[in-house]
Amino acid sequence: MGLATAPVAAFYFAWFALIPLWLLTFKTKKSAHYNSQKITFKSIVFHQKTLIALAWGLGYHGLALFWITGIHPMTWMGVPWLASLAIAIFCWLFITLWGAILVSVWSIVIRLLANLKSYNRYFKYPLIESLFKVLWGVAIWCLLESIWTQGPLWWTSLSYTQSPNNLAILQLSKLSGFSLITGAIVATNGLIAEGIILFKENRQYINQSILLIIISIVFVFSLHIIGFYQYNKPLSYAKDDALKVGVIQGNIPNTIKLYAGGLRKAIEGYTKGYKILADQRVDLILTPETALPFDWNYIVTNSSIYSEILKQKVPIILGAFGSKNSSYTNSLFSITKEGKILSRFDKVKLVPLGEYIPFENILGKIIQRLSPLDSHLAAGNVDQIFQTPFGQAIVGICYESAFSEHFRRQAKKGGEFMITASNNAHYSEAMPAQHHAQDIIRAIETDRWMARATNTGYSAIISPRGQTLWISKINKYQLHQGTIYRRNTQTLYVKWGDWLTKVLIILGSILLVFKRRKD
Repeated sequence: MGLATAPVAAFYFAWFALIPLWLLTFKTKKSAHYNSQKITFKSIVFHQKTLIALAWGLGYHGLALFWITGIHPMTWMGVPWLASLAIAIFCWLFITLWGAILVSVWSIVIRLLANLKSYNRYFKYPLIESLFKVLWGVAIWCLLESIWTQGPLWWTSLSYTQSPNNLAILQLSKLSGFSLITGAIVATNGLIAEGIILFKENRQYINQSILLIIISIVFVFSLHIIGFYQYNKPLSYAKDDALKVGVIQGNIPNTIKLYAGGLRKAIEGYTKGYKILADQRVDLILTPETALPFDWNYIVTNSSIYSEILKQKVPIILGAFGSKNSSYTNSLFSITKEGKILSRFDKVKLVPLGEYIPFENILGKIIQRLSPLDSHLAAGNVDQIFQTPFGQAIVGICYESAFSEHFRRQAKKGGEFMITASNNAHYSEAMPAQHHAQDIIRAIETDRWMARATNTGYSAIISPRGQTLWISKINKYQLHQGTIYRRNTQTLYVKWGDWLTKVLIILGSILLVFKRRKD
């Protein structure tokens, strides 16, 4: 499953990589002693099948997130080489284990439900029982992913295995967000696995086994056909909604970014880029996350870019530090052609261990901050609205790209186009590829044009269909002008959120009541 994620992006693996986990989760022993054992909550939780699920989760999340180790070495921050290695390994193992726990919980819950005694005659039929398990398998996985997105650590939804290459299936995220893609993957794997299980348990079930596999094939092909139809529908837009944006990819390595040489290079590079793009008559210029790692007042009085703004009179979205109480904020500033702040957006989803330390009383004694800032970053309010001279924008800063609800909320409040700003210089090249894949899903879910500005790559222009119309090279200073369009459509996902998971839980609960009710 890990190979299905970018940059390998072998998305087709996801449609059968769950089958071994499913088979091992529902594998039964046929000995008389085993069948006579009483099944309890404790026996299900403390079972080798829980460890099997944990191992599957460690494999998937560990491989997909291995790029986190790219933060090593941090000797440029004054961290000793061995300590840097220990920090990198700790971060990788911690977030990998957190993702693997989701799979273990799924295994426990689905086995608890599957082992509930049935009193309804219809559930005596193997086909009905198999469909019941698939329904609950999908519902629980979607529910757990929804719960995990509410926390501070989230990146590896099953849905992002389909980005950036399987744009047909990703079109369905307009209906209920990423959960529909996750649900489709789990359902397809579950149906095939249940077909195999029925055949292995009793050869007399061959017809039902074949039927389940046929259902899975028809199901997955139908979804792709519907998605392909949506993907090929022409995009409608008016010339008046066009917005010519200029993107500056500053390419300031982290090793120098917060030191005198890097700060000077940043000011020079972004000032030069602003002037070139302004001369090309773009409407709006975008910079990456903390393009200029200063507060706004310092930029006004000490940087050449501010005087260039007053001279060229082209609005800019500038990544810099804001302040909130006694802390800094990681912010984007919407600057008018007069050099005034029209709006400011503070990063809501801060990076654990990088921009703040969760459970600091405990973890703070084990590991130092990965960020060289002298004070903690403060999180922005979740209900922020970001205005530009050309209308309301939907904003995501770096890590926020993994949280679809963050973008849905802004789209529902009237955001007309999407801007994401990131650094991405911390990690290996796999991370920028996955980050780009995340943003593709966010653009499709909300039906919005997107402009991405990153420090070291990949900056990009993305259509509401998820097409990458331009993408930068990695670790290279680049300027680009492209056209995006304002849109005020609202997808079903934007209107109703993740309604699919709720429907699946309700439907599964109704069937569970029928299963337990005596005829």
